[in-house]
Amino acid sequence: MGNVIFIVWRESVEALLVIGILYAWLNQREDVAQGKRFLWGGVLAGIGMALALGGIMLKVQSDLAGAALDYFQIGIMLAAAFLIVQMVFWMRRNGRTLKRELEAGMERAAGDANWWGMAVLAAFAVGREGAETVVFLYGAGLAQTGMAQMQFLGAAILGFGLAVLTFWLLSRSSHFMPWKVFFRFSEVVLLLLAGALLADAVDRLIGMGVIPALIDPVWNSEFLLDDTTRFGGLVSALTGYRAHPALSLLLVYTAYWIVMFILFRWTAMPKQQAAR
Repeated sequence: MGNVIFIVWRESVEALLVIGILYAWLNQREDVAQGKRFLWGGVLAGIGMALALGGIMLKVQSDLAGAALDYFQIGIMLAAAFLIVQMVFWMRRNGRTLKRELEAGMERAAGDANWWGMAVLAAFAVGREGAETVVFLYGAGLAQTGMAQMQFLGAAILGFGLAVLTFWLLSRSSHFMPWKVFFRFSEVVLLLLAGALLADAVDRLIGMGVIPALIDPVWNSEFLLDDTTRFGGLVSALTGYRAHPALSLLLVYTAYWIVMFILFRWTAMPKQQAAR
């Protein structure tokens, strides 16, 4: 349940950040009432986009069976992991200039009397985060097959409530947790979640015989932390930890973190060069 709470929390904060910037910009204008109608219309359209994606995914799953369903579910897990990684590095590239770029875009839209530009921006901001959340939650739900539906829904609602509280605290006091600190902390946890989803997908492919296990298990660390217990299962869902992993899983997981380390170094290079 912890991974569900975190996913909804982090995605909701990002969407609230975009909407908050647009809302604050509108409050400084004389034609604020008209702009807010388009802003909230865009938000509703974005929510509709996310719900539509969720409906499509449920419909596809209900039409599949056997191996086709297994491959579809594994594909969703891999897609969720990819989207998490993509989102983390997108925010690393654009987070510092997001506010300035949004406000510049709104100045152009207002100058052209084109409030539909704001509506489309809000719709895509909410729709993008909502669609990613749908995919993440679907993947996380597959990984946590024993979780009751009401617990899953409750975790999602709690995550959104925490996002609203976090956004309010961050907007009121930069001393509580600056935005930079928040995003740096959350991107590490998100990459752990992506690794966990990747591990779940590889585990299922090994179980289906698509990927050879090579050596299974490489070790048994149940005496340290059993991933079948409540706490161990939570650690597994958040990090991809396995008490008795197969060698092929370890190789994929290790390769994942090597690639993440290289990408982090690469995305940090422009800032380092600019500082010289």
